[in-house]
Amino acid sequence: MPISFPNKPGIIAYLTAGDPDLDTTRDIALAALDNGADVIELGVPFSDPLADGPVIQRASERAVARGIRLTDVLALAKELRRARPNCGLVIFSYLNPVVRMGMEKFCAAAAEAGADGVLLTDMIVEEAGEYLESMRAHQLAPIFLAAPTSPDARLKAIAEHSQGFVYAISRVGITGTQQQIASDAAQLVARLRKFTQPSGIPIAVGFGISTPEHVKVVATFADAAIIGSAIVALIEKASPDQAAAAVGSFIAGLRS
Repeated sequence: MPISFPNKPGIIAYLTAGDPDLDTTRDIALAALDNGADVIELGVPFSDPLADGPVIQRASERAVARGIRLTDVLALAKELRRARPNCGLVIFSYLNPVVRMGMEKFCAAAAEAGADGVLLTDMIVEEAGEYLESMRAHQLAPIFLAAPTSPDARLKAIAEHSQGFVYAISRVGITGTQQQIASDAAQLVARLRKFTQPSGIPIAVGFGISTPEHVKVVATFADAAIIGSAIVALIEKASPDQAAAAVGSFIAGLRS
C-alpha cells in the first residue's frame, strides 16, 4: 500500500546505516523523525555503490570498514519501528547484499523488522518477478526508480508495480547536492502522473535536494522530497555526539 505523507511535501531522509556507527544512526533517525521527516530510508552499506556520489560513497566505505552488514541494518530497522511505531521505514539497498542473504529470507526479515517497503537501486522492473512475488508474500511495498530517460512503457510498468511510492530521479547521473532542481524532474513527474493516477501512489523526487527552496519547488509538482547527500554530508562533518542534533535542526529548517 502507498506510504502516506500527511504534510506536503513529505520529507524522506536517507541515512547510510552504521555511519558513523549504528547507535548514532538510530539517534539521527529519531531526531529526523521528531523534526518533520515522514520516512527514513535506511541505506545498506555496499562496497561498490555505483549510483552514489562521493559523499554517500565515503559513508558507505566507512560503514563497510566497520563491518556493518544487512542483518545489522534490519536489526536497526526493528529498533526504529519499536521507538516510532507510526514512522515510514524503507530499506534501501543494492541488489547484491539481498541476493547473498536470499530474496525470500530477506523479505521475511524485512517484514519482521517492521519495514514498510524496500528499494533495491539496481533492481529493474523488467526483471523483478521473484522480488515482487516475495514482497507480496510478506506485505512489503516495492519501490522502483524512474529516470527522465525512461520511455513511457517503462514508466507505466514502474507505476503499476511500485506500491510505497515511486522514486523519481531529478536528473541522470549519481547522487549529490545541486544548486537547483533540474527541470527534468517536473517533466518526469508529469509523465508519471498519467500512470499513477489510477492507484494514487505518491511520487517522491530525489537526487540533489538540499535546501528549503528545493523542497518548496518540489512541493509544486510532487508529493515528497528525498534528501540524502546533504544529510550524509552533515553527518560526515559533525562529531558523533552532535550529528543527531545537526540533522534534526536541518530537517526542521526544511519544514520551515
